[in-house]
Amino acid sequence: MPISLCAVQGDHSAPAPESLAYSLTLPATLRSSAIARAATRTVLVAHGLGALVDPAEQTVGELVAVACRFTPADKVYLSLRLRDRALRVIVYDGHPRHTNLRLAAACDTRRRASLRLLGCVVRACEGDWGFGEAREPGGGTRMWAVLPCGRASTWGHHASGPVVETGEHFDELRTHAARVPGGG
Repeated sequence: MPISLCAVQGDHSAPAPESLAYSLTLPATLRSSAIARAATRTVLVAHGLGALVDPAEQTVGELVAVACRFTPADKVYLSLRLRDRALRVIVYDGHPRHTNLRLAAACDTRRRASLRLLGCVVRACEGDWGFGEAREPGGGTRMWAVLPCGRASTWGHHASGPVVETGEHFDELRTHAARVPGGG
């Protein structure tokens, strides 16, 4: 049997939750939201964070869909990181801040309204979300959400058990989102 001089080395165990750090560049199409959700599910399960899948998928899907809707560019950028026991989701799009204050306010209102459901999910997880000018070269808009692991892992569950399968929680959030003026 031949001996290989190139031994395969490295840790082949499941990745630890603390090592969760992924980035994706996605085409700015509506299909990218589904791709981002599937990638998020795969990453979270691989890192042993399956309890975060439902709120994280909803969060990622909403942020990517809005980014694809607003960007004039052909790509959006998604970042998933676990820091300080919270999942941090950041999405960048190429939509620059308007220099005209009235246009900027109108654009922010449209973006905030588009993120109403996201706001409800993040609040239910006792997290934080927002958007603003991207600090990276090339500018654009940076949207983010922070989902604390402890609270996000119970999202969609009542004392009597999970309600996500029946759609009750999602319908409740959608109804609340429709009532919230201006969203987050």
